[in-house]
Amino acid sequence: MNIAYFLLPKVSVAYLYEDFTFRQGLEKMRRNGYSAIPVITRGGQYVGTVSEGDFLWHLLDERMALRSGFRANLEQLRIRDILRVDNYRPVRITVSMEELMHSVINQNFVPVVDDTDHFIGIIVRKDILRYFAYGKEQERPLENIG
Repeated sequence: MNIAYFLLPKVSVAYLYEDFTFRQGLEKMRRNGYSAIPVITRGGQYVGTVSEGDFLWHLLDERMALRSGFRANLEQLRIRDILRVDNYRPVRITVSMEELMHSVINQNFVPVVDDTDHFIGIIVRKDILRYFAYGKEQERPLENIG
């Protein structure tokens, strides 16, 4: 099975740029209703995924709370500053279904990158589960990515 069948292309996915401020990131997550969202560079390379928990832990960080001008610090803090290493590891479009299943077990979605690590979209766990639960009669048509 080609995993491209499950791909939601970048144009259909909300994401953050790594240089967005903490406030901008929170606002975009809230507007889209996501609990986690991919982060990319301005050049399109995948950097990581930031979650509600990442924002929460930074808000609760004692050192940040004790600083004067707390609200102003939220404008200085960038999304790249709160990313955790090895969170939501991406897969290549050529990954096997077995490897994809291993990734999707542990996360709500799997970021997909090309050979140059440019973000091309995500695969949502719900779509994979639906495919295996209901079989091919429930297949959705391939979307035009190009």
